[in-house]
Parts: sequence; C-alpha cells; structure tokens
Amino acid sequence: MSFAEPEGFGEPVRQGMGARQRAVVAAACVVLGLGLIGGAVTGSWLVGGSADAAERTSYATAGGLWHNVPVDDLFPRTVDGQGAGPGGADRTWTRIGVAPDGDCAEALDPLLRTALAPVGCRRLLRATYTDATQSYVTTVGLLFTTADATAMRALDARFTKEGLAKRDDLMPRPYAVKGTVAAGFGAKQRASWTISVLTDAPVVVYTVSGWADGRAVDTPQPAAEATASGATTAPGQAGLGHEAQGLADRVERGLRRTAASPPPEQSR
Repeated sequence: MSFAEPEGFGEPVRQGMGARQRAVVAAACVVLGLGLIGGAVTGSWLVGGSADAAERTSYATAGGLWHNVPVDDLFPRTVDGQGAGPGGADRTWTRIGVAPDGDCAEALDPLLRTALAPVGCRRLLRATYTDATQSYVTTVGLLFTTADATAMRALDARFTKEGLAKRDDLMPRPYAVKGTVAAGFGAKQRASWTISVLTDAPVVVYTVSGWADGRAVDTPQPAAEATASGATTAPGQAGLGHEAQGLADRVERGLRRTAASPPPEQSR
C-alpha cells in the first residue's frame, strides 16, 4: 500500500526542490552523526588518558616509597590482624626489628634472586614481627624493583603459571634479630611463606614465618596450602600459614594506602 504525493502548484519545481532538500538534510545528518561519534571517541580517549596518567603516577609513587616515607609507614610498630588467624581469630603482630635497607645479594637465596632477576632489585626492606604470645616470628620483605608495569605483569604471570610462589627452594630468607625471640630464626626454622608480585606497583611482597623457640622444620609449607581447610602439616595446624599470609596482606594494603596518599617526602 502506498500514499500518493500531495498535490501543489508548480509541481515540477517543487519536486526538484524536494530532492535537493532531502539531499541536504541527509548530508547534514551524516555530518552530525560523524561529529557525535567523533566526540564520543575523543571523550573516551580523554578519559582513558586521564586514568592511564593516574595509574602511572601511582605506580611511580609506590616505587619511591622506600626512601620517601618513614619506615613506620611501611612496617608499623604494631599491625592489627583482625580475623587473620585460623578460624577467623584475631591476630596482633609487634615489630621487633628492622633490617638495614640494602640490595638482594645477601637477603635472598640465589635461586630466588634468579627468579626475580627479570624485574631487578632497587632496594630491599625487611622487618621481623612476633605475635602477641611471642610463640611465632615472621619476617616481611618489600623488594622494590626497577621494572615497569609490563615487566611486573609478566613476572606475576610466570609465578602464577609455574607455581613459583609454592616452591620450597624459592623460600625467602628470614631476618633474625639479635637479643629478641627471633634471634634463632634461620633458614632451617622456616615453616611457611608467601611471595606476591604486585602489578600496580614495582614491588614484590613476601613473608616467611617460624616458631619463636628456634625449632627446625623438616617440611615447610606455602601459606596458600597451610591455610587450607583440613591442613594436617605442623605449619598448618600451628597457624603459621596464617601468620605469614595475614601479615603479608596487611603490609601490602598499607603499602597501597601510602602510595595513594603519601606523606610529605623525606629521606629514610
């Protein structure tokens, strides 16, 4: 079914004008449409650029925290571990010593240094904590790398794919603090550990835990397994996986908060 064209005076001329008008209107619609699309694309570029710039700024800020903020901001004297223990029990960790900052040569076993070599080692900060009962000791480390975000993502992907964080030959070394309950915290006392490669900061966060009485551990277990339900190993039943994981999580969160709102710059 079709509708007849309306009648009018001078129809040939009006038909010609109608065709031209339709062409003009169509062209205007095309131009307007392209303008709207272009504006939307430009807007998305601007938003994306702003987000990317903010991400780069945060990444760079985090990379400089090792010398720009006080050690108490990175390793608080007391760390609250609400719900961090087995069965959701609360934990409180007290710092008993901070190692002099340095490189990775003496602080990490050679094989772990090799695994982390692709991202470099700008500075390594370490501190050792004990729990409220002084039954356990845990060393936490912040390895500041020289890598960009792409390299950190690649290393994180490799650690995940190859399960490197669970290999006991890649356990971090503890930091023994003389004159404290961690004085005997050596390589043979390592019971559980974590290694986390961050992708939003040039930092590798790790922890390693053990008993405060200096007992040796025959079969250490990564925290991811020691905290699993039904773990029957000595580190799992003692909660040493929770010590390692809980402290690592809270120091990592603190690092991110400090990077987001860093205090006035100062040398360590």
